Formats: sequence, structure tokens, C-alpha cells
Amino acid sequence: MAALGWLTHRRRSATARSVLAGEAAAEAARKSSQEAQAAPPEEEAEFPVRGDDRAAAFFDLDNTVMQGAALFHFGRGLYKRKFFDTRDLARFAWQQAWFRLAGVEDPEHMQDARDSALSIVKGHRVAELKSIGEEIYDEYMAERIWPGTRALAQAHLDAGQKVWLVTAAPVEIAQVIARRLGLTGALGTVAESVDGVYTGRLVGEPLHGPAKAEAVRALAAAEGLDLSRCAAYSDSANDIPMLSLVGHPYAINPDAKLRRHAREMDWRLRDYRTGRKAAKVGIPAAAGVGAVAGGTAAAIALHRRRR
Repeated sequence: MAALGWLTHRRRSATARSVLAGEAAAEAARKSSQEAQAAPPEEEAEFPVRGDDRAAAFFDLDNTVMQGAALFHFGRGLYKRKFFDTRDLARFAWQQAWFRLAGVEDPEHMQDARDSALSIVKGHRVAELKSIGEEIYDEYMAERIWPGTRALAQAHLDAGQKVWLVTAAPVEIAQVIARRLGLTGALGTVAESVDGVYTGRLVGEPLHGPAKAEAVRALAAAEGLDLSRCAAYSDSANDIPMLSLVGHPYAINPDAKLRRHAREMDWRLRDYRTGRKAAKVGIPAAAGVGAVAGGTAAAIALHRRRR
């Protein structure tokens, strides 16, 4: 009996302590809730800052603002207008398929695409290509604009800030896209022309990697911008130099290397692709399937013909 009494005492004592613990926890929770209601909620700093005319935003184009590469879509439009033959189209298709599947910008593939485009436009008038660019935008590019990135650009515009595209694509194409989206303007690769006719050569180098950073730096100086108050957006690790220039870098639909770097640097990330496969290979889950399949088939057909 003595032992049973000891056990009974222990049970009662433990129950009392549990009740006391519960009451204490409830009181602490009530007090915390009252304090939270009394204190004003902490608000995030406004960004972009409305009326800050020394701030601007710089957007990469390919896979950041638009699905795929602008140069490849442009090539598709030129083929439709008989600027080149089926063999050239197959090369463009293969380059586009590789670009979509890899989700990164390979310098050799991009250089090959630029060389192809330069050879195709050689001898044509600049005014002609600008006019065709407007048509190609409607045919192949308009439906490939990422709505999420478009909304980010619009937020800067609504705040009264200038918004620029910065791309390795030909400046004429970039300017068409910027104008159609209501952006301020575009920085792009400049093809040489004499008396309004393309020579098939570039002025300097393609606007790629470090060259983008230099272009942004030069434009900021000319516009009187404070880069620490500016934002930049890109999907590619090649644009880390440009992203590192500004106070507000964003990784948009990032490739694996940029994602790792952004996390290390605590940069903001946005991914507008959908589905596990899209997140892995860097293409929209449904929209890219037809283009990839068609491009791959064309490339295989070309390879077989060469054999």
C-alpha cells in the first residue's frame, strides 16, 4: 500500500505540473499576441522606389524576358522569307534545340549562330531588316514573352524608371522587342553597315558576358544613374559581371551555375518555368516540346543527308 500511495502521489504531482506548464504557455502566447497587435507590422522596403530617377533596370533577353534565343527566332522568320535555304534552316533548328535542352549559352554555338546570321543579312539594307523584324516579332516572339518577367519590367516603368534590354542579339531586333514591350530602349550587338547596307561584319565584339557589364556601366554614366540603386535581371551565369554591378541583382529562370552563385550571394531568384522537366533543362514544359522535337528532327535529317 505504501508503494501504491507513492505512485498515486507521483501521478497527481505530474498532472499538476502539466496543468501549470499549460497555463504558463497559454499566458505567454496571449501576451505575445497582444504585443504583436500593439506593434505596427514590419513592412518590406519599397522596390522599385517610385520617383527614383537615378535608378534603372537592365534585363537580359534570351530565356530571361523571352523563351529561347531571339536570334534563332529571327532566323526562322528570315527562312520563311527565303533569305536562306533548308540546309541553313536545319542548322538554326539544331542550334535552337541544343540551346533549349542545355539551358545555357555555349560560346561556340552562339558564335556559330551569329556568323550564320551575319552571312545571311550581308548585302541587305538595314531598313529592310528592321521592317521584317517587326513582322517576325508578331509571328514568333510575342507569344514567348515570360509574363512574370514582363511584370517585373512594368513595375520599374510604373515607378518612373527607365528599363533597358541588354543582349547579344542584333541591336535592331532588340530595339523592336523593347519598343513592343514599352521599354526605354535596348543595348545589343551592332552589325557593321555602309550606306545603310550590311557588310557581314560586326562593330567590335558581340555584346556578351563582360561586354554587357561595360555597356551597362557606360550607359549608367551617360544617364547619370547610381548603379547601387539599379536592378539587373538574367538567367545566365555569363551575366554575373552585369548582375554584380548593381545593387539589386535578380536571377530569372537561372541556369545551374547562376542559381548556385545567386544563393551564395543571397541574390533574389525568380523562376517562371513550369514542371520538373522544365526546371531541370530550362524550357517551358509544354511550349518547348514542339520546337525541340522539330529542331532535332531537322538536324537528324540534315545529318543523314550529309552521310
